Amino acid sequence: MAIDGLTTVRSTFEPQETLKRLEAAVISKGMSIFARIDHAAGAAAVGLALRPTLLMIFGNAKGGTPLMQATQTCGIDLPLKALIWQDANGATWISYNDPGWVAGRHHLGAQAQGSVSAMSAALSALVKEVTAPA
Repeated sequence: MAIDGLTTVRSTFEPQETLKRLEAAVISKGMSIFARIDHAAGAAAVGLALRPTLLMIFGNAKGGTPLMQATQTCGIDLPLKALIWQDANGATWISYNDPGWVAGRHHLGAQAQGSVSAMSAALSALVKEVTAPA
C-alpha cells in the first residue's frame, strides 16, 4: 500500500524479529546502519504508552550521494529510513518513503532517474525479503 509517497508492507514477523531481519539484510547488501530509534522506549521513559515503533536509518553513500549532488535538499530524506510498527490488532508493518516520491519532492530531473529507479527496486526487494517467510 502506498499513500502520499509512503509505502507500507505487512510483515509476517513480530516487530523485533522484523528489525533483526532488516538489519541482517541491510548489512548483507553492503549498506550501513546509521541509527536505530525505539520510539516506544522513548515514550515509556516519559510515562507514555506506545505500541512497538522502531525506526532504522540506513543506506549507502554510492546510492544517495548522486541524488544529493543533483539537489542537496535530498539530504533531509536520506539516508533511507524504515519504520517498523505494530497496529492495534497486533499486525506488524514496515513503512518507508518511496524514492520516486523523494525525487519528486526535491524536483530531481531525468539525470537522477537511474539512481532513483535502482534505489526503488533495491528497497522494494529488501522489504519483501525481510517481511516474508523464507
